[in-house]
Amino acid sequence: MGIADRIQTADWKAEKHAPVIECPDTVQAGETFEVKVSIGKEIPHPNTIEHHINWIEVYFNPEGDKFAYDLGRFEFNAHGEAESFTEPAAAVIVKLNKPGTLHAVSHCNIHGLWESEKEIKVG
Repeated sequence: MGIADRIQTADWKAEKHAPVIECPDTVQAGETFEVKVSIGKEIPHPNTIEHHINWIEVYFNPEGDKFAYDLGRFEFNAHGEAESFTEPAAAVIVKLNKPGTLHAVSHCNIHGLWESEKEIKVG
């Protein structure tokens, strides 16, 4: 069984662990835009020492390409130490020249790996 068999998916509106990808559906070639990723938009995810999101990674798989390309990794390191907490949300500024699919993969310290994806068009 490979790692892909261990990545869970679900609709983020019904599952608090599934990453949420927020960005325009269509962007202009060569122009920058913001991609926001978060966990727990509809159903809050606990953010405690015992149960938290460690990180979110964002990838882009251009249409027709075999490989996905790493756009960013965001680590959330404060889980209650000194009464500080890091919320699992981040943003990255991106520029694309072809359409494709954005992928977000996150890791919950109790419930493992979760993935969401979003198609993006380039005009």
